[in-house]
Amino acid sequence: MEVINKSKILIIGVTSYIGRYLVEASLSMGHPTFALVRETTMANHPDKARYIQDLKESGVTILFGDLYDHESLVKAIKQVDVVFSLMGHHPDKQLGDQIKIVSAIREAGNIKRYFPSEYGFDVDKVQILEPAKSTLAIKARVREEIRMAGIPFTFISSNLCSTYFLSRLGQVESMGIPDEKVIIVGNGNTKGIYEHGKYMCLCFSFCVLCFSIPYFLAVIINSEKDIAIYAIRAVDDPRTLNKVLYVRPASNHCTLNEIVSFWEKKTGKSLDRIYVSEEEVLKKIQSSLEPLPFFYAIAHACFIKGETCNFKIDESVGVEATELYPDHKYTSVYEILNQFI
Repeated sequence: MEVINKSKILIIGVTSYIGRYLVEASLSMGHPTFALVRETTMANHPDKARYIQDLKESGVTILFGDLYDHESLVKAIKQVDVVFSLMGHHPDKQLGDQIKIVSAIREAGNIKRYFPSEYGFDVDKVQILEPAKSTLAIKARVREEIRMAGIPFTFISSNLCSTYFLSRLGQVESMGIPDEKVIIVGNGNTKGIYEHGKYMCLCFSFCVLCFSIPYFLAVIINSEKDIAIYAIRAVDDPRTLNKVLYVRPASNHCTLNEIVSFWEKKTGKSLDRIYVSEEEVLKKIQSSLEPLPFFYAIAHACFIKGETCNFKIDESVGVEATELYPDHKYTSVYEILNQFI
């Protein structure tokens, strides 16, 4: 029997929000897994140092280096086949500095796939307000640098992560699940616009133009674990080479009203729904303290404009994860809510 060698994976940003899930997925699928760690992290952050030590004991190879130390970055990259970057959004500078990784990959010359820090909207498709607009523009610029450098890539578009949004039923300001009332951005029923040929069709049921395909809904929310599994499975898959991998599970297309109803069904308790108009949301974007304007801009794009899924996937540039990997049983929004009960 032919033995298939698993790609060696380097994760830059291993202690980040998604980074921890990627490490788990990479190890579970048998990939030799490496983590780039700054020596100052080990010295100055005891919690992270303990986590990194746990990773080492679980089989992760720790490579000491720094995004801002070109020589150490190139040295680390030369030891692997695939690079994942998990730079955070705050400050945005980290996202832009991924260009340093692009430069190091180009110099190393051995990387067969690069996954930059994405895990959100398709930045080449979504229209969004400031201050989120500038953040997405940085991601778009990094994409262009990768293409110009001729580096093999996969971009992960997974829309919203469940831990943040479902843990508060989509509310922007409130922390945790509400007890009596829930604040809903928009009318809670926003539908996406399905593109068919040169027409734009606002579907409220089955549509002849869309060949009886159901309408797309405004919100796509996925578990971080599923996102990581799909990303790692894409590593050695030629179908995802130089493509956007969209994570769009059918059961995870939901409106805010549906999410609240799921919760009410699980708990047997009704919530008073308070709706915030688009005009009010725009005011909050202008007047709220950081980081709320960023999250209100995200909410405006998702819950009012339906930007997360108002386009059909162009097969020349993108593929859908659940279609590529139908054997993976992803967690539905309804099931994800169980962890917050």
